Amino acid sequence: MSDLLVALRAALVEMDINGVIDLVRKALSLSFDPMKIVESLRSGMDEVGRRFESGEYFISELVMSGEIMKRALEILKPYLRTEGGSKGKIILGTIIGDLHDIGKEIIKTLLISAGFEVYDLGVDVPPEKFVEKAREVGARIIGISALLSTSIVNSAEVVKKLREEGIRDKVKVIVGGAAARSWMIEEYGVDAIVNDAVKGLEIIRGWAEENEPAREGS
Repeated sequence: MSDLLVALRAALVEMDINGVIDLVRKALSLSFDPMKIVESLRSGMDEVGRRFESGEYFISELVMSGEIMKRALEILKPYLRTEGGSKGKIILGTIIGDLHDIGKEIIKTLLISAGFEVYDLGVDVPPEKFVEKAREVGARIIGISALLSTSIVNSAEVVKKLREEGIRDKVKVIVGGAAARSWMIEEYGVDAIVNDAVKGLEIIRGWAEENEPAREGS
């Protein structure tokens, strides 16, 4: 990682909003890969999350860093956009029991920039809402965001509702967030688990390219 991107990560961790904005603009002016800039910011958010978990940072710092991240993504959006038609439809939302939307906003920006049609249901979304919207618009991918370990278990209910509606084999389910763990694939019956937005985008792109029916979860 270049010195500029290291400085960008540090500026986000230290809640230096002006520093973050200036460094993002400078990186763009120097023709840095926008995805590398996003990765640097995501790394900074990971560090903020670590400090929050250790008690060094509090809710106020978590909220502030999220707002700074949103500002940075707004600047990056025009540089992330791709040409061509829609790559597919995806339903996105933070699962019921969780009001955090930073991770969701990051992946939404990346998905829209990659050419996907994103239907953002917001936060605290009941499982049935994901399924209803997927059926309504014909989406074949559902993305669930969850920061809290107490809420991520509700993603299993989304899979259950898909089965009840008879469309589980037509819809992939990916869960992302700080609480995401690989064992949840088997436990909750979802298709993928990530805690990295860039990796999540790669997985979703792969599914869109394959255009194959989703597997039946365990």
